[in-house]
Amino acid sequence: MNEIQGPTPTGTSRPFKTLQEGLRAHRVPEENHDFISSIIDAVGITALIDRGRYIEAIRRDEGPTLHIGKTYTNGFMDGEQIIVGSAALRLQRSEGRAPYLYVSHPSEFRPLTPAKTASKRSGASRPSTPRAEPALRASKPIERDYGFCDVCFMVRTASGTCNCD
Repeated sequence: MNEIQGPTPTGTSRPFKTLQEGLRAHRVPEENHDFISSIIDAVGITALIDRGRYIEAIRRDEGPTLHIGKTYTNGFMDGEQIIVGSAALRLQRSEGRAPYLYVSHPSEFRPLTPAKTASKRSGASRPSTPRAEPALRASKPIERDYGFCDVCFMVRTASGTCNCD
């Protein structure tokens, strides 16, 4: 989590009526919406405020505010345990907002390339195995010798001429 923390660049802020409105405004991937909603329900939030780079979520109790970004939620306290579904979140030390902890959203853990589907030509589906992409090599330039000019000793062009012709 290396995003810069702080107020909006213009110094303005506005409240969001719902979490969904804030997540859409900040273009948070949809696969993270349920995860973030579960965190908000577990912590207990009274207000959501647009801070430009993140959504500030104010807690019901006197704990620190949560900062909800596109890829993270930051502002958990040491020893705090948040359970989403049936698993406790794996909180990590925050670099930009010490001494608080943060959690990465699930979209950060998705595979970089989607799995290929099996071909339907033969009628029977075969399990798809990932194939290694061939490594791209830089093509070696073709070096050609066009000779030298007998008068000026410059390299001749492909047409066989030089500057003194």
